[in-house]
Amino acid sequence: MEQRRKSRFAARRFLFEELVKRDFKRKYKGSVLGVAWSVLSPLLMLAVMRFIFTNFFGRTVQHYTTYLFAGLLVFEFFSDSASAGMRALVGNAGIFTKVNVPKYLFLFSRNMQSLLNFLITLLVFFVFCAIDGVPFTWKFVLLVYPIMTLALFNLGLGFILSALFVFFRDLEYLWAIATRMVMWGSAIFYTTETFSPEMKLVFRCNPVYDHIDYVRQVVLDGVVPGWELHAILAGASLAVLAVGMGLYKRYNTEFLYHV
Repeated sequence: MEQRRKSRFAARRFLFEELVKRDFKRKYKGSVLGVAWSVLSPLLMLAVMRFIFTNFFGRTVQHYTTYLFAGLLVFEFFSDSASAGMRALVGNAGIFTKVNVPKYLFLFSRNMQSLLNFLITLLVFFVFCAIDGVPFTWKFVLLVYPIMTLALFNLGLGFILSALFVFFRDLEYLWAIATRMVMWGSAIFYTTETFSPEMKLVFRCNPVYDHIDYVRQVVLDGVVPGWELHAILAGASLAVLAVGMGLYKRYNTEFLYHV
């Protein structure tokens, strides 16, 4: 029994590793720059936003380039992971309809690919911090926390989106609109200091904004965020993950008949 369990685990680990490699290669297949696009994409967006919004917000925000980059970094991780995760089941229907494999592995591989892209861009972000004169402190170690909670949040959201996308293909268009709303409501290029307390509570209902705020507090303010923010990040991530896993468990057998 124990030998069979170990054999099953080894087979799933091998499949997961192969899926990650396949998804990573597929994303940059036929591209001249390849993986460099994972860095160039947010940098080009950073350049455009900095050019447009510097005159509006850059004069009042210290280290505005880093401020802007932190917002884009977190949002791009969220957007890329969720969008890729939404197609995890439909895009691999040709495999799991013929072979009995755990369907969650397809979602895990998509999220791992997004996480790898994020970590590559994170290194570039640190370079920009140094160029912008942002002091490096031991508190940068705390960035592991929002990265971990956002990865869990993305995974949970991927569970939800991929499950719903099997039954409702219009979700792709609705999600594109929702992503834009999240971007504009995440204070990526502006601050929330001038907003009323009521509006600030509205911002707190956006998990992407909460993760951006955590990163900015650590990097730009050099402080340890309060326990409330830690609780919000953990609570949102675990809640979404629980809902997503529940959907997969509930509709696991029905996916085969709708892809």
